[in-house]
Amino acid sequence: MKACLIVDDSRVVRKVARRIVEELGFECAEAEDGQQAFDACQASMPDAVLLDWNMPVMSGIEFLEKLRAVGGPKQPKVIFCTTENDMPHIQRAMQAGADEYVMKPFDSEIIKTKFSQIGLIE
Repeated sequence: MKACLIVDDSRVVRKVARRIVEELGFECAEAEDGQQAFDACQASMPDAVLLDWNMPVMSGIEFLEKLRAVGGPKQPKVIFCTTENDMPHIQRAMQAGADEYVMKPFDSEIIKTKFSQIGLIE
């Protein structure tokens, strides 16, 4: 079973995302900031990461830059899920190694489409 790490400082967003991702057949773990997410990835690299931008301790973009700098053969697909919707944020995320970008609020159809576009599901 594929694994997805849901990274958001909002418990409600994590809960909603978890329900959607589990319906797509993924095992889910959660982190409430970038540092927790990085630690979780070091312990067990997921297949996918749903990532918020604005979080305490370590932001989503800082987490992504740190994750991609580590490298390794098994890099997860990273989808930003954020309210930051201007072009500079989107471009920075993609340059840092994001695979996709989703605006909040999102629904199951949007997540399913993005997962399919980047090859996580058929």
